[in-house]
Amino acid sequence: MCTALVVGNTIGIGIFMMPAALAPYGLNALGAWLITAGGCLMVAWVFAGLARTFADDDGPYAYTQRAFGNRVAFLIMWCYWVSCWVTNAAIAIGVVGYLSAFLPALTTSRPLAAFAALGLVWLFVLVNLRGLRTAGSVQVVGTVLKLLPQFAIIGLGVWQLLEHPAAYLMHVPATPVSLGALSSASTIALFAMLGVECAAVPAGKVRDPARTVPRATFAGTILVALIYMLISAIPLLLIPQKELASSSAPFADLLTRYLGSGSGELLAAFIVVSGLGALNGWTLVTGEVAQSCAKHGSLPPALARPNSHGVPSRAFLFAGVVASLMLLMNYQDSLAGGFTFLSVVVTAANLPMYFCCSLAVLVLWRRGQVPKPGAREARWVIAAALAVIYCLWAFIGIGARSLLWALALSLAGVPVYWWYARMQKRAGEPAYPLRP
Repeated sequence: MCTALVVGNTIGIGIFMMPAALAPYGLNALGAWLITAGGCLMVAWVFAGLARTFADDDGPYAYTQRAFGNRVAFLIMWCYWVSCWVTNAAIAIGVVGYLSAFLPALTTSRPLAAFAALGLVWLFVLVNLRGLRTAGSVQVVGTVLKLLPQFAIIGLGVWQLLEHPAAYLMHVPATPVSLGALSSASTIALFAMLGVECAAVPAGKVRDPARTVPRATFAGTILVALIYMLISAIPLLLIPQKELASSSAPFADLLTRYLGSGSGELLAAFIVVSGLGALNGWTLVTGEVAQSCAKHGSLPPALARPNSHGVPSRAFLFAGVVASLMLLMNYQDSLAGGFTFLSVVVTAANLPMYFCCSLAVLVLWRRGQVPKPGAREARWVIAAALAVIYCLWAFIGIGARSLLWALALSLAGVPVYWWYARMQKRAGEPAYPLRP
């Protein structure tokens, strides 16, 4: 289930909408994927090492608290929690984009599309309210099904290369390669790779986390990176750039273009299943993050209080409300435009956790709080340093609008932290429990 959580949350709807989002950048997109895959492998290495070294911790909150204290840990996890809300909104928009292959009215009627996306968000809130095992079982089934369209795209690409190799030269994008475009494209591509940390988030509920979490993190990240690099170039080179940039369902359009309309609809059906699996997984992670923050004393205990199925029902309901608000605020744009903007906001809100967990490894190493240096630990520290550099690179490519949105959403956590600290002080309770 941990590996399915990594693969299922990472391979969501992002990769299937990404060709349209990256089309304006032309061939810069290929270099962006190489940078993104390498950077995310370093980040995965960070989380794998943290889970192995601090097996009794309950995930990223505890890791950052060890290095930087509770205030920084809260702000980092608040950012991550925000990214989970917005992720659910972005995934729902992407799923509706592919549902338009069966219901064209979803493309022309934005109110209908918004209503359909809202229904999907709340469907998986209800699924997760049924318990962790129910959500985990749905995740395993969705992960198996979502790999099928990936192999279909790879198969089409290989077939075209063998039968009609000239097709790859007919629509080469004319956008020039530049450092600025490469940086911006890398940031957008990172959205499709978000999720490499998902096995570590519920670490406190995982059997033998010192072995399970690192293996699931590495296996899931490597599998996803290989698939993404294989399928990313195919629509970019086989579909005209302008047409690809305006597509609501680029992979379905690709198959329809070469194999007929029925094949595109079949692929769209699998992609919808893939997106639904990711929506389920990210809803699960949203509840786990809220519960972790509440257990560490940074959010009201009500958000961590379990229902009869052992899950934090109030956290799921709250996340459903804010994801719905984010979704409605961005439906004035096209499906592709709304998805692209939300994906960059998610990346901006997600990066602080990647950056601080990577930096935490270096801080704890300098303090002598990691195991005696050996070959494995040395490689881990080097990977953490490279992950820090990669996160700084990604921050540069985010852009002012998305960065300001993410900053505003993140700063909204400050009054929450301050208010809850005052409530605890008035009640005569210790403000925020510190790790020994």
